[in-house]
Amino acid sequence: MNIQELLNRTDRFAAGAGCRLTEVDDRHAVAEMTVTAEHLNGGNVCQGGALFTLADLAIAALMNHSGQLTFGIGNSSMFVSSAKEGDHLRAEAVTVADHPKIPSVEVRVTAQDGRLICHVTGMGYRKSLPLPAK
Repeated sequence: MNIQELLNRTDRFAAGAGCRLTEVDDRHAVAEMTVTAEHLNGGNVCQGGALFTLADLAIAALMNHSGQLTFGIGNSSMFVSSAKEGDHLRAEAVTVADHPKIPSVEVRVTAQDGRLICHVTGMGYRKSLPLPAK
């Protein structure tokens, strides 16, 4: 089973938030979701945690692509514009540094019109364990 299928099945939090991996290879990963009423905050725009969950799924796919268990140890999010109900969001993660122990990734979350919604950077720690299959 490839990492895309595995994480779409085992990352229950991201799946419950409506996030799904659509592309994964050793250079980039893409996760997508459509903003629903359940994603909205008190200002009627997509809550930052929902945006981060989408970006984090793409980060996880890219950092775990080799099958070696990698956990996030640091992230930074910059929210640039608001996503609204009905927006289809795409989070594309690309590798910045594929260090054997401390990989680094950048993610751009964009709306269907190409508008930048947020930018997320992530750093991980690779353990000496395989990624669990369950």
